Amino acid sequence: MELFRGWRGLPAAARGGAVALGNFDGVHLGHAHVLRTAHAARPDAPRAVLTFEPHPREFFRPDDPPFRLTLAPGRAAALAALGVQVLYELPFDREFSEITADQFVAEVLHRGIGAKHLVCGPDFAFGHRRGGSVAFLAERAEALGIGLTVATPYGDASGRISSSLIRRALQDGYPERAAALLGRPWAIVGAVAHGDARGRTIGFPTANIALGRHLEPARGVYAVTVRLPDGAVCRGVANIGRRPTVNAGPESRLEAHLFDFAGDLYGMELAVALHAFLRAERRFSGLDELRAQIARDAAAARSLLDRLPPGSA
Repeated sequence: MELFRGWRGLPAAARGGAVALGNFDGVHLGHAHVLRTAHAARPDAPRAVLTFEPHPREFFRPDDPPFRLTLAPGRAAALAALGVQVLYELPFDREFSEITADQFVAEVLHRGIGAKHLVCGPDFAFGHRRGGSVAFLAERAEALGIGLTVATPYGDASGRISSSLIRRALQDGYPERAAALLGRPWAIVGAVAHGDARGRTIGFPTANIALGRHLEPARGVYAVTVRLPDGAVCRGVANIGRRPTVNAGPESRLEAHLFDFAGDLYGMELAVALHAFLRAERRFSGLDELRAQIARDAAAARSLLDRLPPGSA
């Protein structure tokens, strides 16, 4: 997959695609449906996605709590895995936010990326102050000779699949439900930082990863799998939260203990996939009680992960 962070001066091979439009946070099963719709509409055209970075909500509401399911590198990897050949990741800044809906269609979609066909969801809105609707896009695309397909809503027995629905599942402590909607386990990706080494002193060394701009799921303990930079996958148990027994700080973080692993992970980027919520975060009377509980958590995580079907990590 080729990645372009602009729409001006593109090579000929990067133009003329069947382009899916949207934020694609999470790259879930509904997004996969949109991509299939784009390819079916113009199977002769390159499979392309046009999205934005940062997410417009992050730009307009920078003080809101982090909400992203997938950061830009993970989103790109997930799109590539679904067969996307060209990704336009347009910088969403003050200048771009002031582009009118008509300018977006004429300058970005038509003259810039030379789209042959567009696909979006029924709620897609674009341009300055979200002034462009699907009806407006249809009218302008037709005038410019660009095809347009509005993807039908995609869902399961419980309703339409959306990034918002997946966020709620994670915040409520249901990573299995989130995984079913994503088509894969949800993962937090980040570099391992130095902590206070307290886990090592009680027999459970941990890899400490800041949540950064990721959504914070329900605080507590999870059964996890951890993908290392070389592609190897380790099983483990992780805590997400503020560590009330040993920490008074306000920021939550992820601490993952990898089973049967010995090595230095500092500075490495890990992907920690959540498979099951084991228990809520709570305060213990001291380190001895905490150590005993972590041992029980680790045993529960091992038992649960032993039952995972092959290839589900």
